[in-house]
Amino acid sequence: MNLEPSRQTKKTRSRVPVSTPAKAAAPTAAHTRQQVSPCDDPHILIAKRAYELYSERGYRHGNALDDWLDAEREILSQIPPV
Repeated sequence: MNLEPSRQTKKTRSRVPVSTPAKAAAPTAAHTRQQVSPCDDPHILIAKRAYELYSERGYRHGNALDDWLDAEREILSQIPPV
């Protein structure tokens, strides 16, 4: 029986927030209709939405670019014209 403490791996800093509010797995229609203020940082909003899409797929890797582009398209369509 091995009683050595387990090795901890080096934690890396994520570019996308790891905590998201608890909500249903399926995207809601209200999320896509909500307009975004021009004062909000679109890069942060896109990153948060891309992470939501990633979590909705069950945290499976391999679609980061698709998640980002889908989130970008969704967020930019919500920003009203100036």
